[in-house]
Amino acid sequence: MNSESPTYRPTDAAYLDDEDVGLPASLLNLPWIDSHNHAHTLSWSDRERYALSGCRAMVMVASGNHWTPYKPVRSEDVRYLWDDAINRRRAIERNHFYEAKLAVGVQTGVRVEDAHRLVEAMEEYCELEEVVAVGEIGIRQSQQVSPWALDEQMEVLEAQMALAADHDLPVILHTPTRLNDGEHRRPGLGLRGYERNTSLSQEPVYEAENPELEAVKYDVEAADRAGLSESQIIASHADPNNVEYLMEETDCYVSFTVGAPWLTGVSASTVAAAIREYGPDRVMIDTDCANVLRSDPFALKRAIFELYRLGIDESDIERVVRETPKRVFDLDP
Repeated sequence: MNSESPTYRPTDAAYLDDEDVGLPASLLNLPWIDSHNHAHTLSWSDRERYALSGCRAMVMVASGNHWTPYKPVRSEDVRYLWDDAINRRRAIERNHFYEAKLAVGVQTGVRVEDAHRLVEAMEEYCELEEVVAVGEIGIRQSQQVSPWALDEQMEVLEAQMALAADHDLPVILHTPTRLNDGEHRRPGLGLRGYERNTSLSQEPVYEAENPELEAVKYDVEAADRAGLSESQIIASHADPNNVEYLMEETDCYVSFTVGAPWLTGVSASTVAAAIREYGPDRVMIDTDCANVLRSDPFALKRAIFELYRLGIDESDIERVVRETPKRVFDLDP
């Protein structure tokens, strides 16, 4: 019998040194901000999970054209989505104790009829206290049901970026993630459980060797023409395919979506690699949780622990998950 322990045989402890790992218990209570989600579409219980895991503030993206039951989408359909999010926001704050702000924008994943009317209406929405960003917006290579020509997308995109510049608001970009989806899949069931109605997809409106990266470059060019500073852009869904361009050739922030690694392949390891390469100052994390895909409200909290396990300093983690989004979106959690 082991003389130093009541166990019948030696345990791991008998072979370990006395080094104290020094785990930072402060990470348990570290407040964090989700810089991009659609939490107003989630269940009450899912929103509560945000609160229980330490969320202090979030930016809920009100636009989600693919959720509307009508195609092509009309401007009044998108405006209903904005209004619905505005209507839910106060109750979400009251029920769950965190700050819930909004982003409004015209997505181009499906063609929006009379989009110019919607952009005109955005002027007043941008003046609302609860609206802290324009988005999510950005060029898309293809749409559902009806294609949207690249030049027409660019016109709508630039107009929204000009509004953001006029109102000194940041812009949340939808940067297409380069998915590795080479496996054979049953037709009509979508991509790894994502309800995106693949049978409705139209032919690409532009061709490029790397269409996902090309979309991001189109976005940055549009910002320059619209007079929007690159430092007001948050490139959501950043991934290894676009992070080098964004961090080395632009002044944009990058936000890694860690809420669906099964879909995008992006995880805390992706974030840690970017922090090591470029530092933490222009890096954020978001969940993009929404009711159209398998969502994990605990994803950001899990990423905090995993970043520490991967060797990222506690101060850098706090900067990424709280300090930077708080400053960029002018939040007060």
